Amino acid sequence: MAFSDPQSITISGSAHSLPRTGSGANSGVFTEGDRSNVLTVSSQYGKRVRQTARLDDSKIAPDPLISAQNIKYSMSAYLVIDTPQTGFTAAEAQAIVTGLLTWLTASSGANLAKLLGGEN
Repeated sequence: MAFSDPQSITISGSAHSLPRTGSGANSGVFTEGDRSNVLTVSSQYGKRVRQTARLDDSKIAPDPLISAQNIKYSMSAYLVIDTPQTGFTAAEAQAIVTGLLTWLTASSGANLAKLLGGEN
């Protein structure tokens, strides 16, 4: 089963529509028209099952060394869910991932801010 087309990602309160631009046996790619946001979802099956959701974002901003010149910057954020073939139900895995996401985003993302600040 495939994700619906298009997918919507909200960043800093702005919604971005990402139509499907690629599809494979176990993967899908959704790309914003200007290619500034790319969402990739995939699954790998082997001794373990690995599902990945990845968001790549890029922007044009001033070069800190030459302020009159703009350059392209990019970053990515991704979540990998790695489970054994057996031993965890889908509901148990979802509960664990939800727990992690809740921990990161609680109190307006306080723990995510700490992580991005280098705390461990």
